[in-house]
Amino acid sequence: MRHNSNQTPPMLRMENVSKTFGGVAALSHVDLDVHEGEVLGIIGPNGSGKTTTVNAITGFIRPSGGRIYFKGKDITGKKPHKIADMGITRTFQIMRPYYSLPAFKNLVIPLFSPRARRTGGWRGGGNLGDRKTIAIDILEEIGFERDSYIPFKTTSTLPTGYLKRLELARCLALKPEILICDEIFSGLSMSEIASMVPLIERLQDDGITIVMIEHRLRELFQVANRVMVLNFGEKLVEGTPEEVMADDRVKEAYFGSEKIEEVMTYA
Repeated sequence: MRHNSNQTPPMLRMENVSKTFGGVAALSHVDLDVHEGEVLGIIGPNGSGKTTTVNAITGFIRPSGGRIYFKGKDITGKKPHKIADMGITRTFQIMRPYYSLPAFKNLVIPLFSPRARRTGGWRGGGNLGDRKTIAIDILEEIGFERDSYIPFKTTSTLPTGYLKRLELARCLALKPEILICDEIFSGLSMSEIASMVPLIERLQDDGITIVMIEHRLRELFQVANRVMVLNFGEKLVEGTPEEVMADDRVKEAYFGSEKIEEVMTYA
């Protein structure tokens, strides 16, 4: 687990956020602070409200109640492209690349965005230069082999591991301040996950604040500074991975009692 002692005001804040669908509460009065430079994990059983939380933050749904603030500005209900332009990007559990394009061209498109033009793109200094070169640079940073043909292959032919990395690369092309990863480890082999963990650590070292929805707890707890547990749309507990693992409410509500020791053990 990486450590972050940042005590500054939160970069992202949810205050009393609720969301109902047809009278069913997907989120109920959830409060959440995300501090600059940290990795925050969001866990919980299926249907607990994890993706609804991310969708509310990123503008894909409008909360039924409560407010969401980014760097002190109210972003509640703003359109997804407006929120992305402010510096919050996200991956999707169901990947959404441009399958008919070569992999690197998936990045050329966001590199033409207003945010990329303002920030200079990934590691840029104000001049985007050749977007193809920048796209290849980003892909190399997240694990594509520069001297191979893979960045030029049609996206639909790529295996899951590369598609997951491509999702990350598309976010990084916008030079985000907050990166939200929805099940980034899902569908990956153990060797692919083993290479993804140091990538997350490197992005944190680069100053990106990261929020991760994840079921792969061993890997999540290696990188997360804090963890929030949701259950039935409510925040059950929040704390360090060690504190969360020790909480009886988490053991009962999230994991059940049968294989708790096996599930909770992590490297």
